[in-house]
Amino acid sequence: MGEITDHDRKYLLRCAELARRALDCGDEPFGAILVDGDGHQRIADRNRVAGGDGTRHAELAIARWSAEHLTPETRARSTVYTSGEPCPMCAAAHAWVGLGRIVYASSTEQLISWYREWGIPAGPVAPLSISAVAPGVPTAGPDPEISAEVKELHRRRHGIE
Repeated sequence: MGEITDHDRKYLLRCAELARRALDCGDEPFGAILVDGDGHQRIADRNRVAGGDGTRHAELAIARWSAEHLTPETRARSTVYTSGEPCPMCAAAHAWVGLGRIVYASSTEQLISWYREWGIPAGPVAPLSISAVAPGVPTAGPDPEISAEVKELHRRRHGIE
């Protein structure tokens, strides 16, 4: 696992903003950004599962977009920044389309811990780490400060006082 740099934090803070926007729109608080190897932001998105399609995750949308719009070489040199460690579906999509590094503000382990603390039942999919699903993908995360902000968004989503 790699280290999170100050450059990475700039994008992670933007991911937290996207997660906040998702929550404000009645959705799950997750946001993600794809940055190419030259440092250009190519796409940013947020979760859009409130309509009933549980697969409309930001990271999956980014993987699909990149497969359609970027060369394999550009994908491999890109970094996906996300407010939360991608779920198994998104981690698999990331690996299948050949994207590079993933940097996340909060980890799956943290999310599990928060839900357990709040008495929220586990979701329908096993909460596997990126390394368990896509062991060849380089990762960095979580970030202690930004993950605290992400925790607050999840707390708000579930109405925890």
